[in-house]
Amino acid sequence: MATAALVIVLSVYNGIGEVTQSLFNLFDPQLTIRPAEGKSFNTEDIDYQAICALPQVEAVSQVVEENAWVTYRQNEAIVTLRGVDDQYAAVSGLDTAIYEGEYMLLDTARELNYLLLGAELYYQLGLNSMIMRPVAVNIPKRGRSIGYSFEEAFNTSYAYPAGNFYIQKDIDSRYVVADIDFVRQLLDYSPTEVSSLSLSLRDGYSVAAAQRALQHILPEGRFTVLDRYQQQPIYYKIFRSERLGIILILSLIVLISTLNLVASLSLLILDKRRDIFTLRSLGMPQRRLYQTFFLEGMLITMVGVAVGLTAGFVLCALQQHFGLIKMGGGDFVVSAFPVAMHGTDFLLTFFLVGGISSLSVALTVRRGLRSTRQKASPR
Repeated sequence: MATAALVIVLSVYNGIGEVTQSLFNLFDPQLTIRPAEGKSFNTEDIDYQAICALPQVEAVSQVVEENAWVTYRQNEAIVTLRGVDDQYAAVSGLDTAIYEGEYMLLDTARELNYLLLGAELYYQLGLNSMIMRPVAVNIPKRGRSIGYSFEEAFNTSYAYPAGNFYIQKDIDSRYVVADIDFVRQLLDYSPTEVSSLSLSLRDGYSVAAAQRALQHILPEGRFTVLDRYQQQPIYYKIFRSERLGIILILSLIVLISTLNLVASLSLLILDKRRDIFTLRSLGMPQRRLYQTFFLEGMLITMVGVAVGLTAGFVLCALQQHFGLIKMGGGDFVVSAFPVAMHGTDFLLTFFLVGGISSLSVALTVRRGLRSTRQKASPR
């Protein structure tokens, strides 16, 4: 039971982690290039065409990002405004995460700018799909002290809400996506100034190899190339820490469950003390007696581990294909607990349970035989 529980809990935790990671992947590109210092850089300062021409690179999107203050009627919010070009849909999955409205940032025919807002921000500002009034976007002017009037302190522009996206709470409550030229105008950026470059890779190419290739093209020490794990370092560190905590807690449960094995072996040794005395009298060495009972304990352990791993695999497979255990009420991304079985988890469970049980068996047999040697005698 302890073995099966360890497999099931780790598999479900993996499943939850993969679901969360897939949500981040809708917003975060496979690779992003950022300046090592400062908030922005000029694409003319790097070999932009060489980056786009790399065989690993499928698409490159220019991004400008800055904090902004958005207002609509009496509602307001501090947001992270992300300006993107027309390649952004190719390097992210944002266009597939639209919950209400449509993926649209610019109407060139009518010269109108549009915003895509995280779902929580969208409703916080009191927006809906029928709204025909624009949202005010305000950004402090660069390189100037706060003026005496609002116009002196802020660059302000207006854009219409095109819809909202539903990805993950931290993203939905913070991000607003707009056309890159709209944001550049607010920031007084030049047409070639960007905060970062977002890249997607062709199928079959290694992310690590693409990182190395990009580092060779970029000026040394001036830029960093980050994969998805490095773009969300806090989340992945917390995820690994929680996973380690779960393993330690379940290891304690395994240790407690071995008390049944200890008790069974202790009773077996007590029940066979006459046979042990007889075998000793016939000349069987202590080492052979120890091996006999140790193998008995290991047989119980291995059968238990094998049955537990099989049961855990079967239950996880049933959950994976049929979703037997539901998440319960509420608005969840998935209806049933997600499951992702990894071979490393099965190996970890095998060695963890086997190691703890082996140590318990060895100590129990050694102590039990020593006790029978000192106290047992024929009647």
